[in-house]
Amino acid sequence: MSSPTSTPLYTPAQRARRDASGWTLVQGVLAPLQFSVFLGSLYLVVRSLLTGEHADWALASVAVKTGVLYLIMVTGSIWEKVVFGRYLFAPAFFWEDVVSMGVLALHTAYLLAWASGEWAPRELLALALAAYLSYSINAAQYLRKLRMARLQTGVSSSDGALPGVATS
Repeated sequence: MSSPTSTPLYTPAQRARRDASGWTLVQGVLAPLQFSVFLGSLYLVVRSLLTGEHADWALASVAVKTGVLYLIMVTGSIWEKVVFGRYLFAPAFFWEDVVSMGVLALHTAYLLAWASGEWAPRELLALALAAYLSYSINAAQYLRKLRMARLQTGVSSSDGALPGVATS
């Protein structure tokens, strides 16, 4: 595995495109929004599994979380195209994108199972927890990249944006 200083996350041209793109701000807003929705939904899912109460709220919250996930994935793909010239699987974010596909698959499976009406609430909530575990792994990957970007040129620069917020 290479160290953050041996392989820069962004070339100077990519960094300039990232910092100039409005999609960077979009990602910087959507990422914490998605994480907040995730935390609220996780609370509802776990509470429902433990108490058996408000399963309808918990189930609906997973659908809301999935909608926000789709939004950030579409806009993130556009961001990746602007910065790296490809919609997905740019070398700098290859493994994050691979795991993101699994995250999307699990969340989509949840929506399909929920819409079918054939799964019991506990089964759906267990599937949601699996989707949330995969999301947590993916979020940790992106946080690692944020740290790598900051270490490359120093914390005071805007290099920490992931796809983050341009700080100019």
